[in-house]
Amino acid sequence: MNKDIKFVFFGSSRFSKFVLEELERAGHVPIKNVTSAKEPLPEIPEADLFIVASFGKILSKELIESPKHGSLNVHPSLLPELRGPAPIQGTILGQGEPGVTIIKMDEKMDHGPILAQEKVSITPWPDHYKVVEEKLGRAGGKLLVSILADMPEPVLQDENEATYIKFIKKEDGLLNLADDAETNLRKVLAYSTWPGAYLFFEKKTGEKIRIIIKDAKVEAGRFTPTRIIPAGKKEMDWQSFLHGNA
Repeated sequence: MNKDIKFVFFGSSRFSKFVLEELERAGHVPIKNVTSAKEPLPEIPEADLFIVASFGKILSKELIESPKHGSLNVHPSLLPELRGPAPIQGTILGQGEPGVTIIKMDEKMDHGPILAQEKVSITPWPDHYKVVEEKLGRAGGKLLVSILADMPEPVLQDENEATYIKFIKKEDGLLNLADDAETNLRKVLAYSTWPGAYLFFEKKTGEKIRIIIKDAKVEAGRFTPTRIIPAGKKEMDWQSFLHGNA
């Protein structure tokens, strides 16, 4: 695809922002950037190609097929693993390796044939959601740039290998300290943007309060919070909190 081709970009997240930055850095500038998935969508101009990255809305079959070259999707997982709305969280939680996939879109969610795919090395691993999101977004944008000049033949996804990740709910952030230490650490990292990993702490007064865990560590198999936000308070060091409340 040459740089004169007209494309519309659909993206409503930080992930999509990084994808678009890499496209524009390579000289690929959209004729329109659609940043809100709320209905009604703005008027979409005629284009040769649509590029979709973490848009938050499933586009209609009619819209997907309207450009001359169809529509491409940049997805932050190694499809067919982790189809669905929260692949980055799923990867951090240990449900797959970090990676990005470019697919030719069809009417089903994350289902279309694969054009390109790449594992992404992230060190240290696992890391906070924002860090992983940016690294995958930039990798996805660069991978997209690499195939635009000479589009590869699409390869069907193996439906037998497909896995799915559900919407994240607020209650998913609740930690169970009886769980494996690594499990709780990964929850803190995966949910650090939203909804926040949290637990209920009983103070020496007997009062139970909700504490958001902003950061944590695992040492000698033991999970330990390091930065927290107690209900109604500002972020603080875990040890400082314990001095007055444990």
